[in-house]
This record gives sequence, structure tokens and C-alpha cells, in this order.
Amino acid sequence: MRKNQRALTQEKSRKSTNDGFIRLISGQWRGKKLPVKDKQGLRPTTDRTKETLFNWLMHDIRKANCLDCFSGSGSLGFEALSRYANFCTFLELDKQVVNQLQTNINMLKVENAQIIQGDSLAYLSSPAKQQYTVVFIDPPFNKGLVQPCIEQLETKGHLADNSLIYVELENELTNLSIPDNWDLLKEKISGQVRYQLFKRS
Repeated sequence: MRKNQRALTQEKSRKSTNDGFIRLISGQWRGKKLPVKDKQGLRPTTDRTKETLFNWLMHDIRKANCLDCFSGSGSLGFEALSRYANFCTFLELDKQVVNQLQTNINMLKVENAQIIQGDSLAYLSSPAKQQYTVVFIDPPFNKGLVQPCIEQLETKGHLADNSLIYVELENELTNLSIPDNWDLLKEKISGQVRYQLFKRS
């Protein structure tokens, strides 16, 4: 029994020190693997979904100013930067996850990104300091974060004219209120996940 407990403890220790990684699909860091923390609620976008998204954004991501609202692993923001986005702001609450994001930024020698640690909704509730042309909304599921995020992006001036907004959410969440000036360009369902691309007119 003690041996089993010791083995379980060692397994947990290995998981905490070797949490996992994300892979960058294309661009200047194609194939690069970045370490990520194994945290509850941290759900990096799958490679297949990410590839679909960036196919949708193919003609718009280069030179874009990006906002990754609930960045977590940073999978979407780093992919955008790899594909020559002009800039990316990462919003993230968890201190350890922020430290990992900063480590990965340093490793890639990124100079066109910033990390803002804190509650994303609290940050977005303040008047915008700059406007973004591509925005990623991919929060932890079942936390009620998508709707207030959409509202604050629109009402607090964070979005540029003709900006593109990607939303990844649980498939059963069907009662979102979308601003009248957001047009749905693309939508796809994969298992329990629905992802959408809107354009702000």
C-alpha cells in the first residue's frame, strides 16, 4: 500500500514539473514546442481547431494588433506572433501561468508582446488604452465569462473598426447576446466545443 502511495506521489510530482506543451503550427517558430502549466480550467485550443482558426485569419493576422483575453497557455497569441502579427497583449489571472508566459516570451526573444496579470474582465471594464484588430476570447468553460467579455470589448472601446473576434465556447451555450454590429463570418462545432469568428462593422 505504501509503495502504491509513493508511486502516486512521484507521478503527481512528475506532472507538476513536466506539465505539458503547446506546439506552434506555422510561421517563424513553426514546430516550436512551448511548456505550459497543468492548471485546472487551462484548456489549450487543439491543434486542429487552431489550424482552422488561422486558416480563417490567413489574410488578416500579419501586422494585426492582437488581444488574447484569457490567454492561459498563450497558444493563440503565440501562434499569431509566429505568423507575424504586429503585437499581442496577453491577459491572464494566474501568477504561475503568467510566469510561464513570460518565460516563453523570453525564450522566443519576443519584443512585440505584453502580459497583463489580473482579472481580464476587470481590465476590460476600464476605458481602452489601445484598440485591437484581432481578439481571441477563449475562457475557461462554465464560468460565465464570454458574455461580459463581449460586452466590455464593445462598449469600452477596445475594438478597432472591422476588427475580427474569435470566440471559443461550450456548445450548449446558445443564448449569447451578440452586438448588432458583429457579423458572424465562420462557425464550426467540434464535439462539445463551438468556435466562431465575427467581424465588427
